[in-house]
Amino acid sequence: MSRNFELLDQLRKTQAMLQTESEPLLSPPFTTEAFAASVPALQIDPATKEEIGKLVQRLFLTSGTGTAHHVVFSGTESGDGCSWICARVGEILASQVAGSVCIVDCSLRAPSLHQQFGVENVYGLTDALVGEGPIRQYAQRLSRPNLWLVTSGAESDSSQELLTSGRMRTRIAELRTEFNYVLMDVAPFNTCNHAMVFGAQSDGLVVVLKANSTRRDATREITRQLQAANVRMLGAVLNQRTFPIPENIYNRL
Repeated sequence: MSRNFELLDQLRKTQAMLQTESEPLLSPPFTTEAFAASVPALQIDPATKEEIGKLVQRLFLTSGTGTAHHVVFSGTESGDGCSWICARVGEILASQVAGSVCIVDCSLRAPSLHQQFGVENVYGLTDALVGEGPIRQYAQRLSRPNLWLVTSGAESDSSQELLTSGRMRTRIAELRTEFNYVLMDVAPFNTCNHAMVFGAQSDGLVVVLKANSTRRDATREITRQLQAANVRMLGAVLNQRTFPIPENIYNRL
């Protein structure tokens, strides 16, 4: 991780000399352009769509023992676009698999996944944590028949405590049984420890970094905490990039 940021520091020094149209970048880059070309025509620019497609392939579709089915997405700070990334990964994954995909909004302080999909947030995760019945009844089916969303649900004074309760662990186990793939959008590291808590119960964690904002020291501390908690870090997403990365360095990130 530290080597990656040394490379990024070198790139930032070239920013003043490189003026191009702003576009987000997902890192690390993955190969198989044929896969990326097969993803659906989402309302995002082709370069970003290609990188998200490669990320989906690497996390979920590459054969082997490391293939994930339950992944947590969390940013280092607010405003890093973590919810947007999680939503787009879910859409593309659902287009590539026959199994069911469920996206869960665990960011109760600032829920936004319902906005990403243009649905209402009136009945969701917090309701499932205090109510009875199967978890699927708290999920909304989205544009694809195999894509589901559990919004954050009704806000209450005990919502934050419920997220770290035994009831939440039971609901997570139920989600993993009920759906083939579970993606969880969690509050950023600088607000609470929920990414660590949920990461330990998942197949791994994807960290969203904000270009020109996320500090190297903060990211090193996050990496240290993940290692200490034995949480598997699946990769990092460099979002909101405003300058190009030369191909020879990009391929090393």
